[in-house]
Amino acid sequence: MKAVILAPAAFVRLLYQSVYLALGQIWINKTRSILTTIGIVIGVASVTAVIAALTGLKAKVLSQVETFGTNTIFILPKQPETGSLRHASWWTIRFLPEHFDGLLEHCPSVACFSRIAWVQPRPARHGERSAETVLILGIEPTYHQIESRPVVLGRTFSVVDDVQARYVCLIDTKLRNKLRLDRDPIGQSILLGHNRFHIVGVVEWRPPLDPAQAPEEYYQVFIPFRTAFKLAEPGIAALAASKSAEVLEEAEAEISFFLRQTRNIRPTEPDTFQVASIKSALETFNKIALIVTLVAGGIVGISLLVGGVGIMNIMLVSVSERTREIGLRKAVGARKSAILTQFLIESLVLCFIGGLVGIGVGQLLTIGIANIPKVELDRAYIPLWAIGVSLCFVGSIGIFFGMFPAIKAARLDPIEALRHE
Repeated sequence: MKAVILAPAAFVRLLYQSVYLALGQIWINKTRSILTTIGIVIGVASVTAVIAALTGLKAKVLSQVETFGTNTIFILPKQPETGSLRHASWWTIRFLPEHFDGLLEHCPSVACFSRIAWVQPRPARHGERSAETVLILGIEPTYHQIESRPVVLGRTFSVVDDVQARYVCLIDTKLRNKLRLDRDPIGQSILLGHNRFHIVGVVEWRPPLDPAQAPEEYYQVFIPFRTAFKLAEPGIAALAASKSAEVLEEAEAEISFFLRQTRNIRPTEPDTFQVASIKSALETFNKIALIVTLVAGGIVGISLLVGGVGIMNIMLVSVSERTREIGLRKAVGARKSAILTQFLIESLVLCFIGGLVGIGVGQLLTIGIANIPKVELDRAYIPLWAIGVSLCFVGSIGIFFGMFPAIKAARLDPIEALRHE
């Protein structure tokens, strides 16, 4: 029983002494130790900064798609990669309004849907103020049941607005401020190109899902779906919502089958449209983010291997310099395991110091990334799992590359070691 109690105490004492000796050796050779751990520092800092940037990007994307529910479905025209229509023009594969007639009756898993018409961006003006590039979307009244885009002032479109194709609009808060409209601009009018629209509501401004493809000044105006056809020949898409998240896949299948019928697509021909949900889009994004993380981690991990070679080199030098010390310790009774543990812990301490400094540098890089203007990575941060993985990896590097010098030190003959000059 006494031996069981004393064994852990002896191990802890040996560990403490080894760490203390390791820190002493590192302090004595400060310059050499700093140069040795540079590779470790660069590798850990690079890995943590890459993971932080991807984590921030993921958080940004998730916050933006939260405006759509988990049962939201996007329906877009798409040129097929095979078949007779693989080189078809947009005019051939575009949607027509009648393609969606009767969708709810034939798709029992779909709760509601809204056709969406988009026209070429055009300037918006009010008095002397103007916004040059404004995205104009024609929507049906059911649009707001699908997208949780609250109307902060005024009202949404009514069925009458859509049926009569009225010149009314909803503007976002950013455009309201840009045109210096009243805080409550309901009843005021703006010019979209050469057409005058009366404002009936104000919606929250939200950034686009893909900031890279949006103009620097991004504004949105919503008009009734049928009104869009008075401005130009619009492109048409649709937004739908399944009755629940559980029947999402069934709703997608039903919509695909229905559109193949209304678009007269033969059984052997591929779809000329795309039906995708937020869920599938997020799954795709997560897969891409994981692949990018693994590739980037593998590339910057090379510097960790280089750092590990440096650790092994410096430990071999340390064994050579301290040969007489090793011989003296063996002469007074030190076991091979004690010598091996001492040098192995010294290698680990050197790696962990480099890892901790690397995490600190990575945090500084993350702060810099988060403050780069117009990059949309303000939510970048280093997750705890990344810190844990980095420290585990540098620990593995320390054990792997420190083992050979430690074994060499443990196998030294004490007599030959004492004779060493």
